[in-house]
Amino acid sequence: MCVIGATVARELFGAGDPVGVSIRLDKLSCEIVGVLAAKGQSGMGQDQDDLVILPLRAVQRRLAGNDDVNAIYVTAKSSHSTARVKSQIESLMRERRRIAPSADDDFRVRDMQEIAETMSAATGTLTALLGAIAAVSLVVGGIGIMNIMLVNVTERTREIGIRLAIGARAREVLLQFLIEAVVLSTIGGVLGISAGLGGSVLATRALSLPFVFLPDVLLLAFAFSALVGVAFGYLPAHKAARLNPIEALRHE
Repeated sequence: MCVIGATVARELFGAGDPVGVSIRLDKLSCEIVGVLAAKGQSGMGQDQDDLVILPLRAVQRRLAGNDDVNAIYVTAKSSHSTARVKSQIESLMRERRRIAPSADDDFRVRDMQEIAETMSAATGTLTALLGAIAAVSLVVGGIGIMNIMLVNVTERTREIGIRLAIGARAREVLLQFLIEAVVLSTIGGVLGISAGLGGSVLATRALSLPFVFLPDVLLLAFAFSALVGVAFGYLPAHKAARLNPIEALRHE
């Protein structure tokens, strides 16, 4: 006899009732007597419904060929502290295994809270690393925008001089080049967002993961790209606004 998870039931029997049907596990044939309630993924991304539960002795004798027990899963009541439960399990295991007080444990008890903290620390490190990469990319992209705008100002020096000579104000010239820098960075932002969405869709399909579309994140990325254009486009725009009209008209 065996009990199967919801994923196994869905993959093998679809919408049918698997209870009473026999399945084969390697050399062992077992009759399904029940289906576990769906639990979904664990904190580590593992499918908790992709499993088959059999009696311990049947697994040891007919599948494993030994009496070893590799892991024991224990669930604590919500009113109990997991740290306290862990301490009690360690004491019980040392007593059952007859381990001397001065000897080290020959087993390991892992608390899900500790695992969650480790995963959180690893996620934080990965986030910081990705943030550093993104910051370097933004600086490099911003410098590129600034260089393009500086070249643009140099090539249009005579045009700027004509505008200033016929009455254009310095702030109007400044605003013009700031808008051009924002448009340039925004176009790059749109292309980057499009490439990111396309890559995410392909990756989720390849890994059979759900694709989550978050408009707020996209709007934030779009606004940030415009902010980069303003930040790195200000110097070329300021240079254009400070040009002397007479000197600009003489520029060849």
